[in-house]
Amino acid sequence: MRLSMNGMVRSGVAAGAIALALAANAVQAQDAAAPQDVAASETVDDANAIVVIGTPGGAGVRKQDASYAITTINEAALERISPKSTAEVFTLVPGVWAESSSGVAGANIDVRGLPGGSDAPWVTMSLNGAPIYGTESLSFMDNSSIFRTDETIASTEAAHGGPNAVFSNGEVGVTLNFNLKKGGETTEGRVKLSATDYGSARADAVISGPLGHDLYYMIGGYVQQSPGIRDAQFKSEKGRQISAQLTKKFDNGEISIWTRVTDDHGQWYLPMALNTGNDLGTFSQLGNATRYATLQVGPNETKTYDFARGRGWKGSLSGLNLKFDLGGGWSVRDNLSYTNGNADTLGFVPDGSPIRVSALQAANPGLGTIKTAGGVTLNANDWIQNYGHWVVEKKIESFTNDLSVNFHSGINNFTAGYYRADWSADDFWTLGNAVPVQNVQNGDLLQSGITCGMLASAGSGSSCFHYGIRSSGDAQVNAIYLADSVQVTDKLRIDLGVRHQWLALDYVIDSNDSGTYGYPDGTVNQRNHVTAKKFAYSAAANYAFDPHLGVFLRYSKGYRYPNFDDLRNGNPNVFGVSQLEGGVKYSSQLLSLYATVFYNKNNNFDSTVGSVVANSQFKTRAYGLELDGNLRLGAFGFATLATLQNAKVTASSTPGQVGNEVLRQPKYQVRLSPSYDVTVGAVKVSLFGAASFIGARWSDLANSSRLPAYTKLDLGAQAKLDSGLFFSVRADNLNNSHGLTEGDPRNPATPNGRPILGRSVLFSLGYDF
Repeated sequence: MRLSMNGMVRSGVAAGAIALALAANAVQAQDAAAPQDVAASETVDDANAIVVIGTPGGAGVRKQDASYAITTINEAALERISPKSTAEVFTLVPGVWAESSSGVAGANIDVRGLPGGSDAPWVTMSLNGAPIYGTESLSFMDNSSIFRTDETIASTEAAHGGPNAVFSNGEVGVTLNFNLKKGGETTEGRVKLSATDYGSARADAVISGPLGHDLYYMIGGYVQQSPGIRDAQFKSEKGRQISAQLTKKFDNGEISIWTRVTDDHGQWYLPMALNTGNDLGTFSQLGNATRYATLQVGPNETKTYDFARGRGWKGSLSGLNLKFDLGGGWSVRDNLSYTNGNADTLGFVPDGSPIRVSALQAANPGLGTIKTAGGVTLNANDWIQNYGHWVVEKKIESFTNDLSVNFHSGINNFTAGYYRADWSADDFWTLGNAVPVQNVQNGDLLQSGITCGMLASAGSGSSCFHYGIRSSGDAQVNAIYLADSVQVTDKLRIDLGVRHQWLALDYVIDSNDSGTYGYPDGTVNQRNHVTAKKFAYSAAANYAFDPHLGVFLRYSKGYRYPNFDDLRNGNPNVFGVSQLEGGVKYSSQLLSLYATVFYNKNNNFDSTVGSVVANSQFKTRAYGLELDGNLRLGAFGFATLATLQNAKVTASSTPGQVGNEVLRQPKYQVRLSPSYDVTVGAVKVSLFGAASFIGARWSDLANSSRLPAYTKLDLGAQAKLDSGLFFSVRADNLNNSHGLTEGDPRNPATPNGRPILGRSVLFSLGYDF
């Protein structure tokens, strides 16, 4: 599919205009028959929802009145997609491309054509309006990896670009905020049991209510275990979580304190050989034969690791939210978070291409018969490949606090805020450690004496590298911001915001640069102390034609500051992003449509993947269109999410990359979600589905390896009785698509790639009270 971006934007705007016109006619023609109580679902949009993300101090704004792109996700929508990882929530957020095929953690997430390619350098996760970590992403740890969704989530909201550059942690990409449920005057809750056709089992529960004297509680969580869709011959996914929130209400405000304790991990799904006949939807090289590995972690020290640990999070997120009306137009708010735990990664990672046994024998004539470590004789046409046991142990801690004071008088709404964040990461890595294996499901190691280098000399292209580090990093941010909203007329509002931020980073690393062993060599390679300060700003105009239709225009200048990994790679630069965006917002009882066009420029970004992929520093520009539409006609609903974008490299330290497309981001993403809700006697029945169309992407900045377009289909149903009993079934990837989300990021020339997870079916039985 090849469309010029101008054509795509013109078509999208035209489609939006047509949809608005049709909607207006539908409202006029069907207003008398419009349903007054519509069941909550993915196809229902609440224009009156109060959104806290993107507002000064989390003060909140009605969604229809926001002067920036915002996505709201209700409980029903979250339940219908039943995300296997937090990153999958981004399937409901236009403008974001999330590669969630890595399992329960370890996603790569990109935003609006801004350069990335690994982890999530432009994504902040927050809980109750407070960022859960001080920086967006570290190597082997994006924010989504340390958060799990469950029944304690009341609502979710995402703000793209816009005023985020000024408020809270100054995120210029996207912030995804989860709001915990709060207790109310009535005790209520849910118990739910879930199972899948691949053997997973999960139990969820949540309860909330009053404790007396304006004090309310919520507590809930889950336990789960699974062999995973990619079965590793053991329970590769295990987890449990408990969350609690206490809310005390006063005559002039409220205070909430909360905590969320998690121990959840799953196998790290990685690129695999695409040409050796394995099932791309369920294949796992990791198995009982490769589950344990004894690795050298020091000059005279070894340690045995259990790779059933996979990627995960064992730690806690805690926080406090307060808001008080001080009288006379004055109010104060504070959002605080504290995070502490371990975000470790253990994975079995391919190194180079698979080769035939015959190729190994031809390159090493003295080998004779080739066997596995378990004694199975391989024939000449069997496939073998190098895989490495990678270990990343990461201890993290973070404290963030956003304090703001607001004064509202007449047409003017002024806020002054102070944001403080302190965070740290202590790492130990041992990477590489490649060993030859038989390339079949859960394949065994090869016989003793066959090495990674022997496969490399036989044509596998393996690097057989070793790399190890031990590092400690500490960082602190102090920022002040000012914001003013002026209601110029009944219809026109001007929103202004400025921010000044100071960053201090300290980072020490002991790394092995020789490539001959996979542990730190005992010599400190770097001692870094870096400071930076920048001034960010955002300005917008919002015009409301009437309560249903409005437009906005916004320009923002923000920054992404360096993190510990940037210092390790010798790049302490601050990356500036300029962003222009404008949108049309329409909402009624039957239809809501939010259309946003954007243009951004990134003035510098550093890309380091390793192995044969060279480091590059480059600039980019991107423009595109985001659509978020919901239509409800009686029992029928239809939701549309779409992103059309064009992102190019405009300058690079590697000249051949100039003019290339930004890696790993599709030119189009479209999600169509029909639904049908009907009541049959005492049973409310919902049928729902989704068709996702993903465009082709380049796997690398050189644009040498193309990942093809693909389509994914989902289908589900839920039946709920008046008694509160409910049952649901959902088929994910019903068409068993093997769409690729990445090639081999360390060597694009190999026939390796990571497909999305194969077809699965989820069954749930629960009770609401």
